Amino acid sequence: MQTYKKIASDQNPKIKLVTQLLTQPRKRRKSKLFLAEGVRLVEQGIQQGFKPQFILFCEGLSQRGLQLIETQANTTQAFMVDSALFNKLTDTENSQGILAVFDEMDLVLPDQPNFLLIADNIRDPGNLGTILRSAEAAGTQAVLLSPGCADAFNPKVVRAGMGAHFTLPIMSLSWSEIDAFCKNMTIFSAETTGEIVYWQADFCQPCALLIGSEAFGLSSQAQKLQQQPVSIPMAGRGESLNASVAAGILLFEVLRQRHHKG
Repeated sequence: MQTYKKIASDQNPKIKLVTQLLTQPRKRRKSKLFLAEGVRLVEQGIQQGFKPQFILFCEGLSQRGLQLIETQANTTQAFMVDSALFNKLTDTENSQGILAVFDEMDLVLPDQPNFLLIADNIRDPGNLGTILRSAEAAGTQAVLLSPGCADAFNPKVVRAGMGAHFTLPIMSLSWSEIDAFCKNMTIFSAETTGEIVYWQADFCQPCALLIGSEAFGLSSQAQKLQQQPVSIPMAGRGESLNASVAAGILLFEVLRQRHHKG
């Protein structure tokens, strides 16, 4: 293994940048940078053509992680960070000891998309990340984030997304932009009082799924969209499903119907 420069001070410019990206959404938006933590996430980013600005790691990094750094030695700077200092840069209980700073990339949308997801006021980073992960797995062409959603590049969202940020277009839009974007699509909203059960809906047509907050339901702005409410039957006594669970059920029903038809 080659020798890497070591960082032991929290005044180091790279440590300061990572700290800002961790805690300051405005800094993330302005810089168009985001963090990916963990061997698998950093690997996925690189495999999808995202070039890290730099990589930080600490002692005890796995052999897989060290090999990953070695493969990037000619193109990406890597720095060993004091373990105590590295632990301040992560909020995971069992950090894998590696993180990378990536530039955001504009991922290409189809000219005529036929499968979108609209996230309405999803504020919990874990929920939003899980929704993005499910949307990518189900073949969604893009996720549209309404005003009020959590920052898509919050480290917790990136971690829960499990690589979705590297392959799935994620767009933060105004409601008028969302309306215009979906003008030629049927919008299906998940609601407890939906007029039809979700498996009775025709998801083979160009459509967008609208998922609201589990705590407050659809926002007043979302309710102004022309939509078809669908319900998810429940046999238990709970009033509603977690937003990411509801999204997963509908996303994979779209996939099931289209696979069956195709």
